[in-house]
Amino acid sequence: MSAITESLSSQTVTPEVIFPPGNLWSDEPPLESDLHREQIDLLIRLLKWQWREQQDFYVSGNLTIYYSPNQKKSEDFRGPDFFVVLGATSQERRSWVVWQEGGKYPNVIVELLSDSTATVDRGLKKELYQNTWRVPEYFWFHPDTLEFQGFRLVNGLYEGLEPTSEGWRWSQQLHLYLGIHERQLRFFTPEGRLVPLPEQFAEYQTEQERQRAERAETALEQEHQRAEQEHQRAEQERQRAERLAQRLQDLGIEE
Repeated sequence: MSAITESLSSQTVTPEVIFPPGNLWSDEPPLESDLHREQIDLLIRLLKWQWREQQDFYVSGNLTIYYSPNQKKSEDFRGPDFFVVLGATSQERRSWVVWQEGGKYPNVIVELLSDSTATVDRGLKKELYQNTWRVPEYFWFHPDTLEFQGFRLVNGLYEGLEPTSEGWRWSQQLHLYLGIHERQLRFFTPEGRLVPLPEQFAEYQTEQERQRAERAETALEQEHQRAEQEHQRAEQERQRAERLAQRLQDLGIEE
């Protein structure tokens, strides 16, 4: 049981206490730059498209998460640049209010670094997500410098994720890789394929079909070459047999 769930279960609610509504408007400030806004929008669109058949998750960005044990909007709130909550309904929200969401916190958070926020993102927010929110996976990415790091919660502490040879980090929560592609943070499938945007999907399918056709053509060509090689070996055996028969005949030896 989380700290906030224990707090809520032990609280005695009297008729005089009036809690704020759950549909609170987000208090997040404007984003740093177009790059930050575009990157957040990109991650949200990609994940929604990749999981378009699912309804048991909530993904958003630059949206306030209210988590006060006292259930007050005026205290204890933060707004991750990008976050995913698993096992949640996908309905639209004005904010994420922990006490209205069964005590759920994000499973994955991505913060976009900037010159003005990098120190907080690497320090204070990392400690908050590790010690209070207990977020299983935390990533940060700098759209300008392309600094990219990932962490997984292990025995209560964040451990750095080892990158692949391509520099990707594996997310156990999302069952996807996160990595840099054309100076943007993108998702990759377990097989290493880039997750496409909806408008790229038709093109992606066409490319996949082309690659499958090429593989089929290559396999057919290889089979043809094997058949040709077998034919050549059979012909060589026939010729050797004929030469042997002719030599035996010349020596007067009956087969």
